[in-house]
Amino acid sequence: MLHRNNKKKKSHTLRNTFLAFILLIVLGGAAYGMTRYRGVKNAVNSSFKPSGVAKQRDVNSELKSKKPISILLMGTDTGALGRDYKGRTDSMMVVTLNPKSQKTSITSIPRDTAINIPGYKDESPAKINSAYSYGQTKTAITAVQKLLNIPIDFYALINMGGMEKVIDQAGGIDVTPTLTFTYEGITFTKGEKTHMNGKKALAYSRMRYDDPQGDYGRQTRQRAVLTALLHKSSSVSTLLNQSFINSLSDQTQTDLTFDDLTTIAKDYNSVRKHTSETHLQGTSAQVADQSMEVMKKSELQRVTDYIRSNLGLAHAKTGTIAYKPTANSATTTKTEQDINNIGMQRSTTSTGTITSSSGYGSGY
Repeated sequence: MLHRNNKKKKSHTLRNTFLAFILLIVLGGAAYGMTRYRGVKNAVNSSFKPSGVAKQRDVNSELKSKKPISILLMGTDTGALGRDYKGRTDSMMVVTLNPKSQKTSITSIPRDTAINIPGYKDESPAKINSAYSYGQTKTAITAVQKLLNIPIDFYALINMGGMEKVIDQAGGIDVTPTLTFTYEGITFTKGEKTHMNGKKALAYSRMRYDDPQGDYGRQTRQRAVLTALLHKSSSVSTLLNQSFINSLSDQTQTDLTFDDLTTIAKDYNSVRKHTSETHLQGTSAQVADQSMEVMKKSELQRVTDYIRSNLGLAHAKTGTIAYKPTANSATTTKTEQDINNIGMQRSTTSTGTITSSSGYGSGY
């Protein structure tokens, strides 16, 4: 039990690493000579893996024209991506970068969101975090696109390994806690600006069960950590050593190439000036004998409008795969254990080469 609890504590801020990867590596890569440049390029390219999803837009043209883009950040909850087992995504976040409006938007999707998983009718309804279990990156991306009717231009799949190091290498971050609590032996005071090293920042963003808002409160704290880290991009020069770069690339899998990242670093630098954030807000309900978050159509439409707006896209109706309670809902018999078993099925598809010694669990 203690081992499982340790896993639960360590699985919650995976999502932040990738933006640090962009800001703290690529922004300064070319400025440190060809040897360092090649080292950065090789490290980034080692993380590259196509998603298998047909792009809804010409992403090369979008980048070349400095158009707004979207990136789906996912945190895996079962450790190294080179493992033999499938797992679930502990966290999902849609990030949009709009250089014209000089704005970044960050949208958290609760892992317990109830959906009908595309291509897996017999396994639905299920939590959105199990989409990766069934069809890995391809299904997870498709699920988010169909849930909100938005294009996902790129993705990044991340594990926990590099997060604490990122924050420490950046010299720590400044965050003002939204509530007072003690977690992992560390006390945080509401409204008191606090300088946090990696360990303290992770503790701040991990706590879940003592937050009156539950997982939603945890998401808010995670986004605060991410935003604070974005503001530390001026510290990039202190981070560009090869061992640090290699350690971060080991934690990340993405379909962004080195050239893509270099373009973002060069042409999308202004998006750090304004950051806005939101999350999907659902209602807790028993679905398939599990506690899930059921989303109203109006809430889905709000978030669809929010994301599409920063992408400069025209208004469109929200997606169609969110779970809708029916008269027959109570007859669904799929249990929590059924979903857990999916995470332990042997994978027949290669999931990349990311390594980690963490072996973090599901977070349930």
